[in-house]
Amino acid sequence: MAAIDFIDALVGGAMIGCAAVLLLAFNGRIAGISGILAGIFSAYPSSEKRWRWVFVGGLMVGGFVIFLLLGGAPLEIRAQGIRLVVAGLLVGFGARLGSGCTSGHGVCGLARRSRRSMAATAIFISTAVLIVFIRRHLL
Repeated sequence: MAAIDFIDALVGGAMIGCAAVLLLAFNGRIAGISGILAGIFSAYPSSEKRWRWVFVGGLMVGGFVIFLLLGGAPLEIRAQGIRLVVAGLLVGFGARLGSGCTSGHGVCGLARRSRRSMAATAIFISTAVLIVFIRRHLL
């Protein structure tokens, strides 16, 4: 890992943490992306959906701004077509099954000392380590 990669990760993590704190401080809501997105398609009143649309829109605009500033995508996605769709659906299914995604559990849940989030984050990390080991050493 190059030094610049570490700095990018540090700055990105700090920005995610600040965004989570600001959302909680000003809106009283937890910045779990899967829960925010699911709330858009739920029976919540329109006033509750408004901030969710703004949050999701901000994610998309932020990604587009980074794309423009860097002159392209900051990472390469090798999967295409149906594999990419299936991967996205599996991630979404896992987030719903686990009652939250990595951002909700790992960033916000751990900060609140949630036991459920501690267990979920341990499972996320353990699974990731196992998959990387299998892909690099056994396949």
